[in-house]
Amino acid sequence: MALAKWTPAKEIEDLRRDIERMYEGFWAEPLFPRLWRKVPKWRRLRELEGMSPAVDMYDKKDEIVIKAELPGVEKEKVNITITDNTLTIKGEVKKDEEIKDEDYYQCERAYGSFARDITLPVAVQSDKVNATFHEGILEIHLPKAEEAKEKEIEVVVE
Repeated sequence: MALAKWTPAKEIEDLRRDIERMYEGFWAEPLFPRLWRKVPKWRRLRELEGMSPAVDMYDKKDEIVIKAELPGVEKEKVNITITDNTLTIKGEVKKDEEIKDEDYYQCERAYGSFARDITLPVAVQSDKVNATFHEGILEIHLPKAEEAKEKEIEVVVE
């Protein structure tokens, strides 16, 4: 059996979804037509709070590689900074068109600014960092500092 990483945010989101499903029948359109139209507003209260890109980070021999999912983000709106041993990814997702609140039936996509701080496991050469952005995936290559690279030491048996 493989171990899976525990993600409390996913469990909370699953619980929220289960509770919504439980009350779907109660909030049916014929019972409360005016209230039904207001539901998307309630859901949009969480837009900016829960917005954080999913990230993969792995180690190569001479570098750390980070891949972040940024769907709907323009590359001009992405900002990457490194301070001490923390990498920060900031960006903004804008709505493509303006739709009135009363016209929504459902609104689950998030819009607005986001930021994600990632603690780096080793020291890196911040002046040699390289980043590419392709089809919504941001890929950052962080070369390790010399003191952070593994060194092999030969053991002599006497």
